[in-house]
Amino acid sequence: MHTRFVRRGVALAIMAAAPALAGAQQATATVVTPAFDFSGVLFGSYQWRLDSLGQAQTGGSHPNQFTLDRAYLTFRMPAGDNGQIRVTTDVFQNTNNATNSFYQGWLIRIKYGYLQYTGLRNSFGDGSSLVGRIGILHTVVIDYEEQFWPRYLQQTAVERNGFFSSADGGIAALATLGNHLGEVYATVTNGPGYTSFEKDRFKDPAARVSFTPFGNSKTLSPIVKSWSITPWFYKGWVASTFAAGGPNEVGPGDNGAITEGLTRDRFGIFTGVRERRINAGLEYAQRQDESDRGGNTLASPRLVTDSTGRLFDGFIVGRPVEWFKPQAKSGLQVIGRFDHFTPNTDPTEVNGSTNTASYAGTTPSYNFWILGVSYDVNQRMTFALDWQKQQGTGFPPPAGTNIRAIPVSSSLFMQWQATF
Repeated sequence: MHTRFVRRGVALAIMAAAPALAGAQQATATVVTPAFDFSGVLFGSYQWRLDSLGQAQTGGSHPNQFTLDRAYLTFRMPAGDNGQIRVTTDVFQNTNNATNSFYQGWLIRIKYGYLQYTGLRNSFGDGSSLVGRIGILHTVVIDYEEQFWPRYLQQTAVERNGFFSSADGGIAALATLGNHLGEVYATVTNGPGYTSFEKDRFKDPAARVSFTPFGNSKTLSPIVKSWSITPWFYKGWVASTFAAGGPNEVGPGDNGAITEGLTRDRFGIFTGVRERRINAGLEYAQRQDESDRGGNTLASPRLVTDSTGRLFDGFIVGRPVEWFKPQAKSGLQVIGRFDHFTPNTDPTEVNGSTNTASYAGTTPSYNFWILGVSYDVNQRMTFALDWQKQQGTGFPPPAGTNIRAIPVSSSLFMQWQATF
């Protein structure tokens, strides 16, 4: 009797404790969202200059240097339900002689720093969402192109040729389309970019649509499914030199303040594929810039200059071993890129008048090449050996000679990238 009483007591105690034990096990198994996430990207290089201009600066020897090009450190933290904060610091070397005496060595500035809120999940298709951001954030298309082109080798063609910065202060909205059909991204930003303070009252709207028409296919190859086509535009303005009026602001002979903005418009279209075996892209982009000069007086009227620049670029980064053996995992990649940039498609025209003294009917442009190979040491580290060259064409001859000035820069690089 005593034994049966003990057994029944133990059984009742276990039954009574079972819900609490189950709750404790469930609480232990619950995945807790990390309150803090830290990651980063470092990339650097060794450069050996080949062009004669570089050798002329060192008495005929080849200039060369080791450098840490960038260190991006990213901090992500939740900010309540559906909210997140991101801060990415840009650690860079100060090479500005004007400020180097005050800020020597390496400096830190914010590349991205914004508050983000995500809503409308799956509201317009499986996997869809709408994200709002405010702060220092990605501009309209550069960050997207960097998903196809590795930034540690060189900036994208749009950024390298001064269309706009890769980040800026403002607001943005990112709509991810359902069923892997792409995304829509729109921004309103200050304009000067994240490395500068706001210089005028104007704000620049921009938008892109990245459409992946075969993204939801069940039969096509991953390369075809990744194909994206991305039209984009950027509508901008900058303040006139005479936003506050002429040299005397007001008075006899002064034409007064010029309050309207000068045009700073850009647009383009990018298309590419992105898959482990091959990343490739093609792009056409155009920029229109107005500037003014003169005295803004009756004696020296304001003169507005309108210039149009044009850019063509294409690149490929591929794993040739995996092209023929898709099941193989090779770290070897081949790299090729070509940019053709014309800063001003009609430099002889300045406000309707011909500027033949400066250009003599020529249209200067730049050709830029990258050729190289890279190797993935592991999942986080990549080394590359590449040659980069830029050469100008159509430049006017230097004064007093019959030889055209053709600016050339040529360098060999050993570059590396590490992520963590």
